[in-house]
Amino acid sequence: MRKQGVNHILQIFFPKVCPICTEVLDREQEICQDCRKKLKYITEPKCKKCGKPFESVDAQSQIRQYCGDCQKNRHDYEYGMAVFRYNDEIRESIYRFKYKNQRTYASFYADEMWKVYGRQIRAEGIEVMIPVPVSRKKMQKRGYNQAALIAQQLAEKTGIPADLHSLTRIRDTIPQKELNHQERRKNLNNAFKMDQNAVKYKKVLLVDDIYTTGSTIDACVAALKEAGVQQVYFISLSIGAGI
Repeated sequence: MRKQGVNHILQIFFPKVCPICTEVLDREQEICQDCRKKLKYITEPKCKKCGKPFESVDAQSQIRQYCGDCQKNRHDYEYGMAVFRYNDEIRESIYRFKYKNQRTYASFYADEMWKVYGRQIRAEGIEVMIPVPVSRKKMQKRGYNQAALIAQQLAEKTGIPADLHSLTRIRDTIPQKELNHQERRKNLNNAFKMDQNAVKYKKVLLVDDIYTTGSTIDACVAALKEAGVQQVYFISLSIGAGI
């Protein structure tokens, strides 16, 4: 009863807002119904490796297995999962989540991940979820790691633990958006390290907000496998289209 009273007071002074339009929501809501219609869920046909939906849906795309990137570049993760296409609505939502302190969005993001991929995650026997780490400089400036917030929420929903500390970014890098594909890979070379004293996991799910070229995920996978992890999967909130 006391908890309900506290929640009611929090809702008055810190009302929950829609992660898309920022309008105030009822306590039971996670998103406006109108805004939900604006989000584009990932559907088939999509790449069997990274999960990017194919840009054009035609007879050829129906029989394709991999996107152009995954055909040209090696990715050592098992496969990836993403919930939404990267459109204007989700882009602006993630921007506020990362840079405007809208940490409460993590609950909605994790809920959507679980609704879409919960059964698949359980079927793979994932032991732990690990968020993609941010640099110390970003952590000091922002005060939080957005991927860690999602991982924590997802852990609560799944019962699968989240390890927020074993994988770290050991050096600062140039912002990825300023680089081309090859430069991104070189930029992230040896940027991450897994604590050698950490629990020895076999199956890990990496958690991030956006998947673009896969360079960041690839660098994390390399660090995890060097530490003895056998299988790595990833889940992201959003992903672009595959060519």
